[in-house]
Amino acid sequence: MKKWGIFLFLGVCLFFTFSYISKGNENKVEIITFELEKDMQENSNAILRKLEITKEQIYQGNLLLVNNEYPVYPESIPSDMINLSQHNDYTQGYALLGNDIYLSEEITQNLAKLITAVREDGLHNFAITSGFRSFDEQNVLYQQMGSDYALPAGYSEHNLGLALDVGSTQMKMENAPEGKWIEKNAWKFGFILRYPKDKTNITGIQYEPWHIRYVGLPHSLIMQEKNLVLEEYVDYLKQEKKITAKIDGEQYTITYYPVTESIQIEIPEDKHYEISGDNIGGIILTVYE
Repeated sequence: MKKWGIFLFLGVCLFFTFSYISKGNENKVEIITFELEKDMQENSNAILRKLEITKEQIYQGNLLLVNNEYPVYPESIPSDMINLSQHNDYTQGYALLGNDIYLSEEITQNLAKLITAVREDGLHNFAITSGFRSFDEQNVLYQQMGSDYALPAGYSEHNLGLALDVGSTQMKMENAPEGKWIEKNAWKFGFILRYPKDKTNITGIQYEPWHIRYVGLPHSLIMQEKNLVLEEYVDYLKQEKKITAKIDGEQYTITYYPVTESIQIEIPEDKHYEISGDNIGGIILTVYE
């Protein structure tokens, strides 16, 4: 086969294998896996520097997997926790059902953008019912509600500071237009519906239309496109090791590194990047190209 024919064949395969079009054609997502990315990297002129990664970083970041198998560690809790009732600039446009609801300030900033979009779509009954809980608070809740409705202290995402319960002031979330909006749109702002109806066999948790979790972009979009919960997404990154996601002209490179002891990784000198542990045995590097 002539060389041009080979390139054409590979191009067609690449398109059908790794291109994903989102519902409503709002975003076009192209995922390029590690083997093809190696060829791209060889032609890259990026200036790289080495960064040391310690084992402790496995337990820090926005992509930590917390469930009944992987608990929250003290070093996992963000240091920028704030009381929402004391920050009026972050609490416009929704009801706050409690005086001591805490969240990471980074998440609160992204939540404010989500709330603005909710109101622009004509919904004005949005509420926040719960945020960060200390281990002691979670233990009291677990004792009161039992294992069918609560998780033991240290095994709830509420102990992590990256999750919150949202609702409607008018009706239950499963029936509320706010619930339908969250399920359809939360990913645009870096949030995911953590316990969807069709994934209970994977999460081990019943359907919770009120519980959302922050993972950040582009991860929330990739999870939405591929219909993955966090357990599946972490496994996907571990298996692929490295992917490049092209989303509406923006490019992101996501690399998974197993970490058993301190290691050095290469990062581009002139690009924004984020590092998150997976709470299991590795870290995830996201480079914003």
